[in-house]
Amino acid sequence: MDAVRVALLREVLAGTEWLGATRRFAGALRGSVVSHGGGLLLVGTPEYEPWHLAAHLVDEAAWSGTPELAPTLVRHDARPCDPAHLAVGLGRLEAARRGETLLVVSPEGAAAPLLERVSDARRAGATVLALGPGAGELPAMAHESLAVPVGSELDLDTVQHLVSAAAGENALPTPRGRRRFRDRVSRLAEHLTAPPPARW
Repeated sequence: MDAVRVALLREVLAGTEWLGATRRFAGALRGSVVSHGGGLLLVGTPEYEPWHLAAHLVDEAAWSGTPELAPTLVRHDARPCDPAHLAVGLGRLEAARRGETLLVVSPEGAAAPLLERVSDARRAGATVLALGPGAGELPAMAHESLAVPVGSELDLDTVQHLVSAAAGENALPTPRGRRRFRDRVSRLAEHLTAPPPARW
């Protein structure tokens, strides 16, 4: 979907909750990667890999002059013989650390193995964002989520176009809302309950 089609879609959606919701989510995404200096990891499910969103975020990163928006696509079936940009496997989630952002896109929720890796990344300090059905463990685990329930007026692919376009805008509204205080408390609790770093 090109910029003209996104603009037309925004006109059609004027007055609905979708424009504000996608802009807030995109603002959280951009704010996270820019303030932490980049390190955007993008992962889907074994059945749904967000190739299209990865490509649009790369374009938006170039057009907006915000290289931090260019993601690393983490794949469930990555093989060492794949081209470098397609060879990043789930082990990369285990290496996620503070300052990195993990965006999880899932049309129907995430299975236990992926949830465990996302939880580990969050405990290690990564910021977790979720784009998907809005129910289940993944949205509860995320610092910020955007619900796209099955059967809603927009499908997940269309919402991804709106999010990527908004993330590339140079004048995004500052993300606000009740999640900020909760996130600070959550991070503090994680910090206080985390095991001490290993000493060699």
